[in-house]
Amino acid sequence: MIFFLSGRSAVPSLRPLVGGSAIAVLCAVPGGPAFAGPVSDPDRTGDLGVETVEVSADRSAGLYLDLPSSSGSRLHLTPMETPATLQVIGGEDIRARGDASILDAETRAAGVTGVATPGNGNAGLSYRGFTGVNSVMQLYDGMQLAVGSGTMTFPFDPWMVDRIDVLGGPSSVINGVGAIGGTVNVIPRKPNPDAFENALSLSGGSFGTARQAFDSTGPISDRMSYRFDASHGATDGWMDRGGAENTAFSASVRVDVTPTLRLTFSDDYGNQYPSGYFGTPLIAGQMPDALRSRNFNVSDATIHWVDNWGRIRAEWSPADAVTVRNELSLMTTDRHWREVEGYSFLPATGQVRRSTYLEIFHWESEIADTGDVTVKSRPFGLSNETVAGFSVDRVRFENTNNSPYAGSSVVNPFDFAPGSFLNVAGTTPNLLTHTRQYALFAEDRLALTDQLSLVLGGRFDAADLSSRSLNAQTGFDKAFASNNWRIGLVYNPVRETALYAQYATGADPLGSLITTSAPQSLFTLATGRQVEVGAKRSFWNRRGEWTLAAYDIEKNNLLTADPVNPARTDQIGRQSSHGVEMSVALSLPEGWRVVANGTILSASFDNFSQIVGGRPVSQNGHVPPNVPERAANLFASWDFLPDWQVRAGLRYVAHRYADNANLLLLPAYTVVDGGVRWQATHAVSFDLRIDNAFDTLYATAPYNGGSQWLLGAPRGVMLTTGCRF
Repeated sequence: MIFFLSGRSAVPSLRPLVGGSAIAVLCAVPGGPAFAGPVSDPDRTGDLGVETVEVSADRSAGLYLDLPSSSGSRLHLTPMETPATLQVIGGEDIRARGDASILDAETRAAGVTGVATPGNGNAGLSYRGFTGVNSVMQLYDGMQLAVGSGTMTFPFDPWMVDRIDVLGGPSSVINGVGAIGGTVNVIPRKPNPDAFENALSLSGGSFGTARQAFDSTGPISDRMSYRFDASHGATDGWMDRGGAENTAFSASVRVDVTPTLRLTFSDDYGNQYPSGYFGTPLIAGQMPDALRSRNFNVSDATIHWVDNWGRIRAEWSPADAVTVRNELSLMTTDRHWREVEGYSFLPATGQVRRSTYLEIFHWESEIADTGDVTVKSRPFGLSNETVAGFSVDRVRFENTNNSPYAGSSVVNPFDFAPGSFLNVAGTTPNLLTHTRQYALFAEDRLALTDQLSLVLGGRFDAADLSSRSLNAQTGFDKAFASNNWRIGLVYNPVRETALYAQYATGADPLGSLITTSAPQSLFTLATGRQVEVGAKRSFWNRRGEWTLAAYDIEKNNLLTADPVNPARTDQIGRQSSHGVEMSVALSLPEGWRVVANGTILSASFDNFSQIVGGRPVSQNGHVPPNVPERAANLFASWDFLPDWQVRAGLRYVAHRYADNANLLLLPAYTVVDGGVRWQATHAVSFDLRIDNAFDTLYATAPYNGGSQWLLGAPRGVMLTTGCRF
């Protein structure tokens, strides 16, 4: 019989899972091992004339330096061949560590930390001194999803993930506007045309948490294969009225029309009811432990996000040296927030004032088409690869809200009735925008010698925005354009070792491109550049790998207050960061495996002022908000018996500031996780995990100008039963 953990306490009780006996019989069917399998690049396939490479988990230490990827270059270079930091986090590693969300998995990468709030879709990231979805771009399977009002809500479920790629620094030359800090590419699992694989996962644990997930893939015929993923999760939450629920589906069918032509049809769907928790107010600058589980939102608060993304991908290789690709996609998003977001402690009365009674609807649709041609050649007898292509997309975005979000209430922080939502102004249509974007790009890799390669890239982006205020019946039209490029050298002094240097440029919108405001439309895009040098090495037959990178990034054209005329805004601002990142992974004797990474950086405003009390105040030399200048991750596992594994993980984030003036400080934190896994049979496994083992009280992000903190979850336990058949 299969059991799972349930309950609201940190040490939940055990109760049998409904239908457990039948599931145990199903899982007893012989199948592949439940431990990590190969991680491969679905875009590099031998039958289309492109090299197939797999990095199996029993040989790779964990950095996957020889795994081809389209995230660092459209030429599908490996991290070892790419003149930049390209981190790879394998999907099986993500699931083995027990990461419950995409954000949890992304922040395992060196230098990547979370700035997640319900307002940004629980998706905000900080990387290399820059924050938010407009500077740290997030892709799904290589495609950019339009960011509406600084919000992204998809993808969110790690069950569907084949791997996550993280590219450091400006990557506009590959992905377009909005990536000066870096790019995170979440790549879903693809159909397996060679063998049937099925996986089932059932979990339960603290705070009434339960999760079910299923994955199936295999051949339909000699020329067709499929993959289907489904998951559902629900929790009562660790805070008052903190319930949440989500459902996700991913389906794809691959058709090998001929040996040289492949079509892939896919659809991804996400339905989320996240927790309506917007943090806890500080009292005299401190976070009382008694308020840790308090939710200050109203009783009828609701958040609901629905995302759907359909795609048709074609790959054709008319000759051995030529590959043509095209992808047509349609994304739709429907979002709703209704809550009270702002909480401020009133010292005179000891009460908490709640404000910003907010209701917002987002309706968004994006249709996009991207195509490219890759050609291999030998000019002057040198090996060369070139890719050139285009991208076009159209986005429609509508925002309905109850601005100016009026209304307030006062409650006792330790004993209060949550009350109901107040809608003073009424919810009405507010904004409608149409955005048309176009891009042309090209990259080239030339092997100058057997040891030295030159990588070049360039991209032109243009966007036409039409914005209309539905309340005021006003609007504007704005055209944006940017040219970005990069040049890099990769030198291999010895086998499995690479030294590299790169110069790259990038561009960011001043806000969200598709929701650019009328004042922002008077200015151009922000621009940036990066210089990066580094080294990568694989050794011990890929049982050991390490990477080291040093970078310097500068972002220009920030909007800053005129020091002489406070009523005027100039686009002369600048911020910068420079730092060092390192990652190491080791597969050691006696069943030990260790993966560690860390970053040290210095980030600052170099030329930036803002209006404080009616006058310009310089913020030069201050650290931008939500940027930790130290961060590290450690994960270790030990197979101490043939069918048993114990593991531990550590996440460290240094202090961050919640404001430009660096007056509001979020303390540093260290969170330790652990677990034990039993491979009961060839197909069935049991995994017991403990999160935040020392019950650390820590803040993940500030809110409401830093007067309240979003707290991390307390100690919790989860038991997962998994099987493959």
